[in-house]
Amino acid sequence: MKKNFGKIIGIKGNIAEVEFIGNLPAINDILISESDPRIKMQVYVSSRQGSFYCFVLGGYRDVVRGMRVINSGKPIVFPVGKGLLGRVVNLFGNPIDGKGQIKFDSLEPIYYDYGSKINPISEISILQTGIKVIDMFCPLMKGGKMGLFGGAGVGKTMLLTEILHNVVGTSEGKSVSVFAGVGERSREGLELYEALQKTNSMHLSSLIFGTMGENPAIRFLTAYASVRLAEYFRDVTKNDVLFFIDNLFRFAQAGNELSTLMNIIPSEDGYQATLESEMGLFHERLTSTDTAHITSIEAIYVPSDDLLDYSVQSVFPYLESIVVLSRNVYQQGLVPAIDILASSSGSLNPQTVGEFHYEVAINARNILKRAESLDRIVSLVGESELSKEDQITYKRARRIKYYMTQNFFVAEAQKEQKGSYVPLETTIKDVNSIIMGKYDKIPEDQFLYIGGISDIKDADQAAYTNN
Repeated sequence: MKKNFGKIIGIKGNIAEVEFIGNLPAINDILISESDPRIKMQVYVSSRQGSFYCFVLGGYRDVVRGMRVINSGKPIVFPVGKGLLGRVVNLFGNPIDGKGQIKFDSLEPIYYDYGSKINPISEISILQTGIKVIDMFCPLMKGGKMGLFGGAGVGKTMLLTEILHNVVGTSEGKSVSVFAGVGERSREGLELYEALQKTNSMHLSSLIFGTMGENPAIRFLTAYASVRLAEYFRDVTKNDVLFFIDNLFRFAQAGNELSTLMNIIPSEDGYQATLESEMGLFHERLTSTDTAHITSIEAIYVPSDDLLDYSVQSVFPYLESIVVLSRNVYQQGLVPAIDILASSSGSLNPQTVGEFHYEVAINARNILKRAESLDRIVSLVGESELSKEDQITYKRARRIKYYMTQNFFVAEAQKEQKGSYVPLETTIKDVNSIIMGKYDKIPEDQFLYIGGISDIKDADQAAYTNN
């Protein structure tokens, strides 16, 4: 077979423009330098007739104009198989955990078009996380998608890691997890790895990293490689998959950097014009089938705490549950720092969660909303100036907020406090009891960082007295 050669005619950062005479490459084909096999690039988009912009994936510091490249005729592939469980790898499937070579079943292209092969599943069930505020107000559905939105340093990664620990660690081998570390610090990746080791969840997890120090092409493609591994577990091994990505904003940001290097005209808000299609391509592959589920939890950094940022807005259409972490709540010392009133879930309805859960959640939200409207009055004249009814509402709202705090298993080493897993039934019952006033005589600060109300001393006596 005659080799198909191209020549590099331009270089900008880690984008190379390659000109072909004769047979043209297909989009996503891998090109290899004739003189240095370490230099590989992926065809991304046509720049003009006969020329293509390509992502330089390896050895980009040695790329020079005039260098000849050979079209391999194949897309980038990623190793898949159960041998990746318990391992940490990069975009190319190379181990970065110091545990030797990866055992894999096959090499699969990171882009895959299923067409009509997918048979979606219609089963509806709640996937309990053991985290009170999420299970109560933003229930995660099996096979659903949840977004964790927040600015820097408000606890997105910690919350995401706790969900991973609680769901995978209690699944008894029925579920596995795939974690895509896109554009985050390598230190955070190490902390995640150590946390999963300590909580005995690592053997059911695969970690794929394209860290902040990597070039934007590596960061961008790491998300697709991770999805490919999740698809393999779903379709071949028939495992339910918990898919995590930290951080989806960095995926959008990497695409924007690449778009800028290719001189593609941005959209009106400054992001790449292809952002929506990239988000669509990514999310439509995270689909459940009639044999297994993919449930995704996505951390999304919010630039300047602005939820109206276009990259943040582009994620919303694909999510069933939206969890917003608030800097104001975090500064109050309440963890997880979730803004209950700003968070929502399409699954919070009587048909999905049941009448009692729905009623308790709505009543609790109404109390929190009423208390929020009273905050300004309290800040000006004090709580004692409220009417008796409003004082009761305000205090119960504070008890609900304090009750929603929780110690995490993955933070035990830092806080030296044991983590707690709270069943959904316990959370619903406890919140309903607070709403009904059964624990009005218990000091508010005793509701901080407990599991269930049964953890509070004298709780039973207080309930008996109020009855």
